[in-house]
Amino acid sequence: MKTTVYKNHYIQACIDNPGSIFKNLKIGEQEVLVKNHSYAHYHKGEIIFKEGEKPPGLISLASGKVKIFKEGVGGREQILRMVKPAGILGFRALFAGVAYSASAIAIEDSTICIIEKDALFKLVRESPELSLKIIKMLSYELGFSNNRTVSLTQKHIRGRLAESLLVLKDTYGFEKDGKTIKAYLSREDIANLSNMTTSNAIRTLSTFAAEKVIAIDGRKIKILDPLKLNRISTLG
Repeated sequence: MKTTVYKNHYIQACIDNPGSIFKNLKIGEQEVLVKNHSYAHYHKGEIIFKEGEKPPGLISLASGKVKIFKEGVGGREQILRMVKPAGILGFRALFAGVAYSASAIAIEDSTICIIEKDALFKLVRESPELSLKIIKMLSYELGFSNNRTVSLTQKHIRGRLAESLLVLKDTYGFEKDGKTIKAYLSREDIANLSNMTTSNAIRTLSTFAAEKVIAIDGRKIKILDPLKLNRISTLG
């Protein structure tokens, strides 16, 4: 049986990851991606793209973790989305034919694959399966964004922070202990993800720890009582 021949393990990671929109495409379709991609490495804290830049192609995260954020009044960040391996970055701008409306930064050492735009669009026109996967991805992200908008504007501080911890857990999962969230964000990032000040995030995290909902060890956060955390998030 013929299999896809990969030029490097970065594009292989972007295609073969179970969460990839390119998984299970036909061999010939995957080979189009292999032949029409480039890759780039970013250290923790490096900008992958900035708001206002034009997309060079479709960006898929091969490894690492990335935050998508927008600068608000006074330069304060609002984190819109967290991306894990096989996740797609900047897709809305690419398919809309506009500049990026937000920026992306690596929160740990990361590698991306960039699928060349013309080759991708040709593949989308020729592959109903890929087109449906992209529609499903866009629909999911729209629903997520709508729900987050309501949560961040209507929930109280405790509810917003609880939801953000659950978002991190759902995105990155747990360490081997089944309790520690596999993402080590600064207090400022947690605040920017939760639409609150850093001081409020620190204070609320300390309250959750005192209530034995979570345990804190530096940037490591362990969820001790997931039912209570879910309840706090739901009640807002």
